Amino acid sequence: MIRRLTIAVFLSGIVFAQNVPQFDGQSWWNHVKVLADDKMAGRETGSEGLRRASEYVVQQLTRAGLQPAGTKGFYQPVSFTARQIVEKDSRAALVRNGSQEPIVLGEDAYFATSIDLSPDEVSAPLVFIGYGLKIPELNLDELLGLDLKNKVVVYVSGSPSNVPSALSAHYQQSGVRWKALHDAGAIGAIRIFNPASMDIPWSRISLNRTHVEMTLADPEFDETAGEKMALSFNPAKAEKLFSGSGHSFQEIADLARDRKELPRFPLAVSLKAKARVEKKKIESSNIVAKLPGSDPKLKDEYVVLSAHIDHVGIGEPVDGDRIYNGAMDDGSGDGVLLDIASALKQRPDKLRRSVLFLFVIGEEKGLLGSKYFAAKPTVDIKSMVADINIDMFLPIVPLKTLRILGLDESDLGTRAKDVAQAMKIRPQSSSSIACWRMWPMKMSVRSGRRKVFSGGMHSKDNDDCWYYRSTECRRESLRQIRSIDFAGRDHDRGCTRAGQVLCSKVIPR
Repeated sequence: MIRRLTIAVFLSGIVFAQNVPQFDGQSWWNHVKVLADDKMAGRETGSEGLRRASEYVVQQLTRAGLQPAGTKGFYQPVSFTARQIVEKDSRAALVRNGSQEPIVLGEDAYFATSIDLSPDEVSAPLVFIGYGLKIPELNLDELLGLDLKNKVVVYVSGSPSNVPSALSAHYQQSGVRWKALHDAGAIGAIRIFNPASMDIPWSRISLNRTHVEMTLADPEFDETAGEKMALSFNPAKAEKLFSGSGHSFQEIADLARDRKELPRFPLAVSLKAKARVEKKKIESSNIVAKLPGSDPKLKDEYVVLSAHIDHVGIGEPVDGDRIYNGAMDDGSGDGVLLDIASALKQRPDKLRRSVLFLFVIGEEKGLLGSKYFAAKPTVDIKSMVADINIDMFLPIVPLKTLRILGLDESDLGTRAKDVAQAMKIRPQSSSSIACWRMWPMKMSVRSGRRKVFSGGMHSKDNDDCWYYRSTECRRESLRQIRSIDFAGRDHDRGCTRAGQVLCSKVIPR
């Protein structure tokens, strides 16, 4: 159903076609089984497993008759800097009246190694800055009037209710936020997770805190230069940050739950911290292929179909299994793209515009492959008139509602609605800030191109954006996925035993 719907949206007015190809689910499932096999070891960016998965994708694209559109054949090489915290040699503490209170790493907080942390000890006063946002479009400046010079700021994830989702997502990006903080003189930041928007418990979030983080190695992508220290803080332990300030974290959390404005004030403690981080260079590649159109003029325009090919690799064991297979995240999307590539090449009617198939890497590391492609596209960026992205649609229930990111922001929104309704599916716009921030091809935000549709096809049967980053359902070991009906209704459960917690929320027992 998802694959048929994707093709229908894609063909609707973008290219010329008469009928949507038939789909029984089997070819899609065959691709998913290969990509999520234990031999791929979870497809960690830069790993041997991802290299094998990439070779399989290129093999399938070649078999489908598509042309290479990368910078080296089908590949667009991307260099990363990998960082891993050495927690036993790292420490942090709160200093109050000369006394130190240790911050227990893993229980209270953890170092954010997506930032190039200073190797030197950092000692600085703390200042609470609310959500820590500066949004010129709304004349919102939560930094105004605060002395942040040589301070470490503390903020709560989220935004006031009057901030639209797209703006909120943009200004909560680490690089965008840090620019404002750096300009104000800050040297570091502590993020407190907003309890109201935590769909994963702290115990799960911190489980892989020592896992390798990555950033793009090219200096032009260093958006957090000057940030010496960064910590993520457990909200259940955040009260210790506010002790003696005249405010409590419970007060802050209650306001943040309703997205109300937050007070801003100096805290009565300072931070003293030192992190030891091991670094190394990693090489990996996006995969780009094209299917040329037939119209003399329109063939120079591209409709992009995208999905991320990486997953999280090997991590802390669940039931003794350390491989996070990534069948649904995003083997499901990759399988759809490969299926569509094969189907479109075999169609008798010709496409008018060209199609660009994009498999991005580093999504699990912070949308890095997408960020690189958006900055250094392998075709003229003005020639890309639309992007339809597919990520983890979780075919675990009958598809009744289609939640689409970018539905109200993209010029393709009306077409997507029409196609969904014609297939008796209820389209729904996603206003979730969390979902907006997760999206791989965020070119609608980054490039301002209204025709870019950063939407995805997600099967869902409730009103929560539960598809994203749920550790309970991110492992999806193929040994535990039960096929139900490839003829089109449920397709497969898509969950492990560890995912039954999530499944129980949406599937009546």
